[in-house]
Amino acid sequence: MAGTEQLAAARPPSVAAEHARKPLGAVSAASVREHLDPANMRSFAKSSPGRLLALALLLIGLCLTAGGVTASTVSDRQEALRILLDDTEPDSHSAHRLYTSLSIADAAASTAFIAGGVEPEAVRDRYSQAVGEAAAELVIQSGHTAGHADESADVRLRTGIATGLPVYSGLIESARTNNRSGYPVGAAYLSEASNQMQTTLLPMAEELQDHRSEAVNAAQRAHVRPPWMAIGLLILTLAVLVWAQTQLARKWRRTFNVGLLLASAAMLALLAWTVVAGSVSATAMINGRDDGAVPASRLIEGRILTQQARAAETLKLVRRDATGDYDRTYEISIARLADLLDGYPNAAPAGEDVANARAALDRWRASHQRTNEALARGDFVGAAAVATGPGAAQSTAHVDALDRSLDSGITETRNALRKEISQAVLVLDFLATGAIVLGIVAAAYAGLGLWPRLREYR
Repeated sequence: MAGTEQLAAARPPSVAAEHARKPLGAVSAASVREHLDPANMRSFAKSSPGRLLALALLLIGLCLTAGGVTASTVSDRQEALRILLDDTEPDSHSAHRLYTSLSIADAAASTAFIAGGVEPEAVRDRYSQAVGEAAAELVIQSGHTAGHADESADVRLRTGIATGLPVYSGLIESARTNNRSGYPVGAAYLSEASNQMQTTLLPMAEELQDHRSEAVNAAQRAHVRPPWMAIGLLILTLAVLVWAQTQLARKWRRTFNVGLLLASAAMLALLAWTVVAGSVSATAMINGRDDGAVPASRLIEGRILTQQARAAETLKLVRRDATGDYDRTYEISIARLADLLDGYPNAAPAGEDVANARAALDRWRASHQRTNEALARGDFVGAAAVATGPGAAQSTAHVDALDRSLDSGITETRNALRKEISQAVLVLDFLATGAIVLGIVAAAYAGLGLWPRLREYR
């Protein structure tokens, strides 16, 4: 008996008994290590269920990623359009109004000076209104700075204009005071004020306008470019879904997999929606450029040229210039203005306003010729009356009519641009949400399509 007990004690314990004596946590950890053994992992990956599982994860990941990227891209494009509509385009319009207001103020100041003594109230009001509008536009633009690429440069330009405008106004007031008193030094003050406007304030305003116009153009160009990343990812997902269907048909003898077919249909629908909506939105932006931004730029330039020519016409009278410099400035500005009006697109909005502007320009040219003829005879009073008189046949009336027509045309073309931008935003509504939903639906269908094949290996 004693020998038997000694023999039993010498025997090694069985594996089952050994496991029975181990704590439950140690057994679980050992089982996990066994399953995570690299050799076992490689073996499972090479097996049919392993390949099916990997394929399912790949398809689900691709569907979700394609839907998410498409939604993010569409949201970003809509946000960019909203910024263009609410910030960039209004800022560009404000910069144009600032430039125009400064030009009008300079021309009005010279016109008032020619009258001598106390200037006509209408001309005085025109100058005061222009200066007030310029100051107001500077305030308005201060609220449209966030996110601009040229923000620091624009702040510098606005600061320079805001600093120089009171100096210009002070010079004009000194010129008026001396002019009312009959002192010839008033002409020197006016000349200095106009020189500051032409060489400092207007160049800064022009640069500011160029920056803001380029920001609008850049936003339009960016939106017209297709969202290649989203489209490419959707096409890739569709291709992988088709490839997975062929693999199932070849290896598992399943000609059609309903789940994968439905997932493919969801991705195809999202691709078609993205392409069609993106194309319609881009077309709206192109129409906005062709029917709004491009014609408006011609009219804006024409309005500025009008004021430059008017300033040259009046300054020639103020300074009794005989060198021909102001005449050359006038002729260059008028020639460019005529080219802009003659080359205005026939299909663009504001055609009637452009026609009215052409007629007013022709009348202004005729009255300007009468002014020069009076000067040639030595009749300065008669020349001043033609150039600045209140009559309907004088230059002032024609310049005002030309400016009103151009301003009305700018408003109409701007409205056309904003309408097309709003349409571009509207077309993309619901696409971001739809992309998320279709991505999730496609992923669910892909998983459900492969689940029956995986169950076969239980």
